[in-house]
Order: sequence, then structure tokens, then C-alpha cells
Amino acid sequence: MQSFNVTLQRELGRGFTAQAAYVGSRSIRLTNRRDLNASTPGRGAAGRPYFSLFGRNVATTLHEPAYTSTYDSLQVQVDRRFAEGFSFGLAYTFSKAIGFGENNDSGLFFNAVEVLNRNRSVLGFDRTHNLRLYSVYELPFGRGKRWMQSGFASMLAGGWQVNGIFSAYSGTPFTVTSSGTSLNAPGNSQVADLAKPDVKVFGNTGPGQSYFDPLAFRPVTDVRFGTAGLNILRGPGLVNLDLGVFRTFALTERFHLQFRAEAFNATNTPHFNNPGANASSMVMNSDGTVRSLNGFTEVTSARADERQVRFALRLFF
Repeated sequence: MQSFNVTLQRELGRGFTAQAAYVGSRSIRLTNRRDLNASTPGRGAAGRPYFSLFGRNVATTLHEPAYTSTYDSLQVQVDRRFAEGFSFGLAYTFSKAIGFGENNDSGLFFNAVEVLNRNRSVLGFDRTHNLRLYSVYELPFGRGKRWMQSGFASMLAGGWQVNGIFSAYSGTPFTVTSSGTSLNAPGNSQVADLAKPDVKVFGNTGPGQSYFDPLAFRPVTDVRFGTAGLNILRGPGLVNLDLGVFRTFALTERFHLQFRAEAFNATNTPHFNNPGANASSMVMNSDGTVRSLNGFTEVTSARADERQVRFALRLFF
């Protein structure tokens, strides 16, 4: 793998620094699993290369170091160092990762020799936009601060810090698939036909609601591979806010006790999974309208990361 970057950094004044970087990588000879005994369209088991030779009707997997991937990104970061009880940072990445297979050694979608190059696509973990905002704020109460500088109020309210991390990401890519019955090519998967040049993404979530235009795809009923590419659509993005509050108490000169309260996904925002993407699930009327989505294009589940609150005590010495 070859990695390279170019970075520009500048002091902006008032404690702020900014940097912009191009970060990229090129990987060769990545290992992935290819089924050498995959059939071709319409031939079924008889089309498997080793069936006629040895009567073998199962996958013959080669862990093949023959694949490549690329990663290119623009990374921007702005930071304000901690001063006057406040620090702040922003980090943004605009990127694209392209390669063969969702990750190394995950297996190829297409295994027939004539369509091996169709496996090259945006990778499943790719997120075009990645934004993070983070800050630490020391509350202005207590000794040496603006308010409540002495007495019981100072003891109660002084020394507290609040921190937060806000994250916003693009959704991950997914492939619109179709039943492989008509393809009849064991060892291969099937994509749907692309029926429209532009696919509208509505962004709807919930049963009976289409995340993207269901009429932009059609199940394949001929003896051939579908026309849609791999990972050409993206699922719902993610927005998240984590908050924390903490205070350190000096027990002795050596021993310190820190209290922390943290809320992960503090706003309890649902982070939806990708929609159903099997075009063969959809039921059509005779006039070409949709009778039932039957899961296709529907977002019906979310990640199990609802709000969590955690309290902790830490002893330092």
C-alpha cells in the first residue's frame, strides 16, 4: 500500500489554528475470495467449470491477491486551544474509497469471468461527508472565575466542565439486488435492472414509505445480469450528539477524585439502517404501478444505539 498526503497549516490568531490536507492511498494485491467454480448465465450447475471435469457442484474458493483499492480525501480541521475556560474544534472529511468487495477477503459479488470487473465500486464503508464538532467549556463559577467566587456556592458550583461531540455522516452505499432465479448462474449474485437514468432519493423512513423511487429499478426476469451497478445508492445519514459533565475533587495533594456524567446520543436520535433493496420483493399491478413494496425501498429498522447515560467515579493518584 502507498500512502501520501499534503498538509497546509496556518495560525489564525486568537488561539485558532487551521489546516487542510489531501490524504490518499493506493493498495495493490489485496486478497479477496473468488469462486473459481462459478457458472455463467443460464447454464446452472452444468456451467460450473469443474462440474464437467470432476462432477463438482459446489464453490471452489481461491483467496486471490489480485485486487486494488483507492482512497482520496480532503481533510479540514480548525482548532481553538484551551483558553479562558473554552476550547473548540471542527474536523471535516470529504472522501471516496473505491475497490473490489466490501472489505478485504469478503468475497466477490460477481464471480463469472466475463463480469469480474463489475465488482469494482464504491466500497461499503465509504462515507462521502464526515463532520465532527467538539468542545470543552469550563463553567464560570468558583474561585478565580467570574461568578460565585467564594463561600458555599463556590464549593458547590466551581470546577465543573462540560464537553460535547457533535457528529454528522453521510449514509453508507448499498446495492439494489434482484432474484437470481432467471440468471441461473450458481456462484454469482444478481443486481436489479436500472429503469431510470436518475434515481430520486426521497429519504422517507418507516413501513410503507419509500426511501428511494421503487420504479427506478426492475427485477431481472431474463437470462442475464442486471444493469444496475454495485453500491450506487446511499442509505440514511447519521447525526449524533454526545455530552458530558465532570468535576475533579482534590482529596489530598496526591489523591484526586473525578466525577463524570456522560450521555451518548443525548438527543436520542434514531440512526436508521439501509432500506430493503431486493427489487424482486416488490409486487406490481398489471398497469405498472406498485401494489406492495413488501419491504423494498422501506427503512424499517435502526441501530441499537439509543440514548445511554453513564455515571462514573475515577480516582487519580
